[in-house]
Amino acid sequence: MDLSTAEQTLIEQRVTEDAKTSGVAYILWLFLGGLGAHRFYIGRPGSGLAIFALMVLGVALTPSPVGSLFLVIGVSWVMVDLFLIPGMIQSQTDAVRANLHRQAAIGQDRPPVGSTTTPNAKSPPPE
Repeated sequence: MDLSTAEQTLIEQRVTEDAKTSGVAYILWLFLGGLGAHRFYIGRPGSGLAIFALMVLGVALTPSPVGSLFLVIGVSWVMVDLFLIPGMIQSQTDAVRANLHRQAAIGQDRPPVGSTTTPNAKSPPPE
């Protein structure tokens, strides 16, 4: 399936509109990283929720060693994310692009609107 230049241009415009940006992710990381906000923004809600749970449980259980352990794990995870954000953004952008290419491919396989034949169907024999 080959896309025309116009279709490829439209896809790249949509990727630019739909993809997440590193700048926003880093701002969220800086101010709300302990709540996993940067991961929610990038489209990774499961790990965002895990960070949030670690931090909340860590604060709630602070007097015990378990609470301190949760905080150490949560803070370490957030610090590692400082270096992982560019890759996560790239993965999200690639996923958006692949999804748009898939949608374009499906659109090309459909018959034109109002057509009564399928793309692979043979036309009926002449009478």
